[in-house]
Amino acid sequence: MHPPLFARMQELRDLTAVIGLASWDQETYLPRKGDVARAAQLATLQGLYHERLVDPRLGEWLDSPHTTGDDEVAMVRVLKKERLRAVKIPGALVKALAEAQSKALSGWRAARDAQSFAVFRPFLERLVALRQEQADAWGHEGERYDALLEGFEPGMRVKRLLPVLEDLAQRLTPMVGKLEAAPKPRDIFAGKRFEVDQQWAFTMGLLEAMGFDLEAGRQDRSTHPFTSGAHPSDVRLTTRLFPESPLSAIFGTIHEGGHGLYEQGFPPELARTTLAQAPSMGLHESQSRLWENLVGRSAPFWTYFYPKLQATFSAQLGGVPLADFLRATNKVERSFIRVEADEVTYNLHIVLRTELELGLVRGELQVKDLEAAWNEKTKALLGLTVTAPTHGVLQDIHWAWGEFGYFPTYTLGNLYAASLWKRALGDITGLDAHLARGDLLPVRNWLREKIHRQGYRHEAEALIRAVTGQGLTDVDFVEALRSKYSALYGVAL
Repeated sequence: MHPPLFARMQELRDLTAVIGLASWDQETYLPRKGDVARAAQLATLQGLYHERLVDPRLGEWLDSPHTTGDDEVAMVRVLKKERLRAVKIPGALVKALAEAQSKALSGWRAARDAQSFAVFRPFLERLVALRQEQADAWGHEGERYDALLEGFEPGMRVKRLLPVLEDLAQRLTPMVGKLEAAPKPRDIFAGKRFEVDQQWAFTMGLLEAMGFDLEAGRQDRSTHPFTSGAHPSDVRLTTRLFPESPLSAIFGTIHEGGHGLYEQGFPPELARTTLAQAPSMGLHESQSRLWENLVGRSAPFWTYFYPKLQATFSAQLGGVPLADFLRATNKVERSFIRVEADEVTYNLHIVLRTELELGLVRGELQVKDLEAAWNEKTKALLGLTVTAPTHGVLQDIHWAWGEFGYFPTYTLGNLYAASLWKRALGDITGLDAHLARGDLLPVRNWLREKIHRQGYRHEAEALIRAVTGQGLTDVDFVEALRSKYSALYGVAL
């Protein structure tokens, strides 16, 4: 590869890493009074990144890259695609977005503290306007949302996405009704408290068992769990802990650990190149959802880890049988909080957010009406009446980050995860027996070979097709839910 081109690619990846670290710090250790300064710093960094990406010399180097080998060809393809989008966005808009995002994060936190959407509203109005401007600058064929989706799930379009979500909602709604009508699992956590430091120690043990390298990563606490990968040797996870139940921390850690393993799994030789990244957020999400739900909520997994959890919290769980714990961890219940939602209801939360995002980006829904629209859709989709903004429109951090088009990738990740797990069960001999012994490395190693080490050599759906023999489908996901929950609840689904 042409040396200046390779050097510029590495420089861009380094800037991305530093921006990610500054954003991670903003959500973990940054003093509250540092918010304004950090907003300016991030705006400067993202402005520098944009300037180097749209540099005419980079365009010339990309048009005559002198590549040798498939990886270099793929590096150029990915960088050229990113640059083609970037040259359409004025530098002033890049800086305005970066500053608006940082200010919106502070506004979101303040709004949550005040339990008032009105506090967040002006920040969100600014971000929606800027994202609409950005989508129009990128260009689209009638759907601004397509331009935003492209940044998270390349190739995905509204006309393909909406039928997938609508079909899932139609399949899941009656399933939820049947499961809710069945006898409820015993509430094994009611009236108990779980020391958060003990929860923390247990989650750190889970990360080690998953094969997450704690010398190349760390876990911290944040309001909303997330993962930031600066380099395969520096991956940051966060989780959150509540004294009334250990499940939030446990599944938050397993979920983010799945993301973290992906970030650590990129080949060292691809580090600081455009191939050391996932081809889509849907594929990235497939890794976290596979670990959280298909491994972490399974009977074999808890056959080994539940006795350890009981030992940690003997007074609270010592007398609770494994069967009761499994039913509690797989409880199907309409709930307000997306990140706490069960596998069956989860995608209904995504349908809600996607429909609202579409309305905002299309200009059919105004930010001033968003809270009311959220509450109406929550009633329609989940049968619940929102009583607090933090249980509704203020619960997710994504809009404060300006990430319109991100939410659908969670559902796509669920679908990809189910297909990958079905293949893994066929490929890994005695997989359930491995899990029952606490041996999680066969899963990590299979994913590392099939997904992680591929980086961005291929587009997401093409990689899924190569591994599983099929592209995007909801068949494996729905079949897995029916099989698992029919057995747990004793009902025909």
